[in-house]
Amino acid sequence: MSVTPAASTNMTVLTVDKAISHLQAAYVAIINSGLPVFLMPSVMLWGPPGVGKSQGVRQLAAEIEVETGKRVQITDVRLLLFNPIDLRGIPTANADKTLAVWLKPKIFQMDENPHVVNILFLDEISAAPQSVQAAAYQITLDRTVGEHRLPENCIVIAAGNRLTDKSVAFKMPKALANRLCHLEIKSDFKSWKQWAVKKGINEKVTGYLTFRQTALDQFGTDDMLAFPTPRSWEMVSNILNSVSGNVEDTYPLIAGCIGLGAAIEFRTWTKVYDQLPSMEDIFSGKDAVVPTSPDSLYAVVSTMVAYARRRMADIDSIAYSIKYVLKLPPDFATILIKDYFVFGKDFKKQLMLLPELMTWLQRSGKYLA
Repeated sequence: MSVTPAASTNMTVLTVDKAISHLQAAYVAIINSGLPVFLMPSVMLWGPPGVGKSQGVRQLAAEIEVETGKRVQITDVRLLLFNPIDLRGIPTANADKTLAVWLKPKIFQMDENPHVVNILFLDEISAAPQSVQAAAYQITLDRTVGEHRLPENCIVIAAGNRLTDKSVAFKMPKALANRLCHLEIKSDFKSWKQWAVKKGINEKVTGYLTFRQTALDQFGTDDMLAFPTPRSWEMVSNILNSVSGNVEDTYPLIAGCIGLGAAIEFRTWTKVYDQLPSMEDIFSGKDAVVPTSPDSLYAVVSTMVAYARRRMADIDSIAYSIKYVLKLPPDFATILIKDYFVFGKDFKKQLMLLPELMTWLQRSGKYLA
């Protein structure tokens, strides 16, 4: 597999899913071999704000759990909020009041059970003052701070923004940098879409971004405070899922997340949802109209995926939806089938047993490649 070097930083550039795939393979191989996890160097994930570094660490934890059978606990530490003394603990007197001892900070209170894997996630490390970064030296290599030691079952991962991102970031001392395995994370629609389908990101967000993929990440170096990133689109999804699915009602909040320009385009595009066929009709086998315009087709596909995700156990309804897919243009049908496959291996196996899917594969399976 080829990788992209970042010319200015001499790092490998990967999408979130590729980075997590490499890390998962490394950690699982070490853990399943019974070797100590510190044989894998501490990892530093670089990337612009909102690109998905934090979500990637949570995804990594879930995959390690599946592949090792161990429970994974994440200790999320925002180093920007810490002073060097916070990492070492609070000083107090010993029992006979002759020596100072340091109370163990909460971040070192980890489960040392051999059936557990701990992940210490040092987020925003590049935004921490250099005095705090210096305190991270021992954590990343020696796995200690002062007299406190990380347990043997602890993985250390750090993350932060690059200096070129014009965010709060301090230059990392070379002594610290040389103790880390550096990976730069880039925004990528395909990996984001797979994550979004699994996560349950609102169908209007996934539909719009499938229609206009360049709108996923428009992080810039200007002075705008609200702009589209994978993180801010997740915020929009949370608003639509939890507050109101009506874009008009929540428009000021949406604009506050992604900015006025992106919000206007999103609001205008989502009007196509008012003319979509009934999901109840599609998933019950009733005759339903097939849209003809591309934006409506993107909308109906994203709505079907969201509807199916909530009804995966009703395989008869899923079969009816595949029957409707046979009427869609092949490229839009392919988008839906690929999104269905993301639901999980067991669900994919059930789909492959449906005569309706076999019919589609015989007709248009080549589009999946």
